[in-house]
Amino acid sequence: MIGIDLSTLTVEEKAALLANLEAERTAEASRRKESYESLRQDYILRIRNKAYEYLNAGKAFKEWLRRESEAWFSIMKEYGKLKRDEQMGFTLQDDRFRFQVKGNRVKGFDERADIAEKRLVEFLDEYIKHSEKGVKDPIYKLAMMMIQRNEDGDLDYKSVSRLYELEPDFNDPEYSEIMNLFRESNVVEGCVINFYFEEKNNYNVWRKIEPSFNRM
Repeated sequence: MIGIDLSTLTVEEKAALLANLEAERTAEASRRKESYESLRQDYILRIRNKAYEYLNAGKAFKEWLRRESEAWFSIMKEYGKLKRDEQMGFTLQDDRFRFQVKGNRVKGFDERADIAEKRLVEFLDEYIKHSEKGVKDPIYKLAMMMIQRNEDGDLDYKSVSRLYELEPDFNDPEYSEIMNLFRESNVVEGCVINFYFEEKNNYNVWRKIEPSFNRM
């Protein structure tokens, strides 16, 4: 381009020169775009790989911790340090570090709860026919709320348990039979084990150590 005297060019030559300039500009923009997208993809892949390394390390640590904790349970049981055979948690600590294991049984219901739920809805429908407040009756609203299912279509154990407290309010044999059916349908579906860590800071106060990525 440098040294070209545009005044000496014909219209056709000027048009060709302009077309060449536009083609170079387009090619350069395309190269920059491809370079950026390549760098971006490489960056994403490196982040993804590191993220999976972090996740896999965390999973491996949790699995190891569970195995070690189960083994320690056996040691504590043999040594007589468990308060009862069904104890599901323990705490270990030294001067600077505290480790806690907490176990919770996951409770649910079998197919009898579906029958109990159907009977309860029928009972409540009949109940509001004789209530001055109808569907606005607070006891009716509370009972209906307690049998709302979650996103997985399951009844909530704690919510259903609150229905038992309403027996005196209803004071009806049918309601009591329904509650007994709910109780009979209770099942233990498993056990959730959680691990907690704490460290003592310079002020002699225990502070939680939370492995959550965004809390580090």
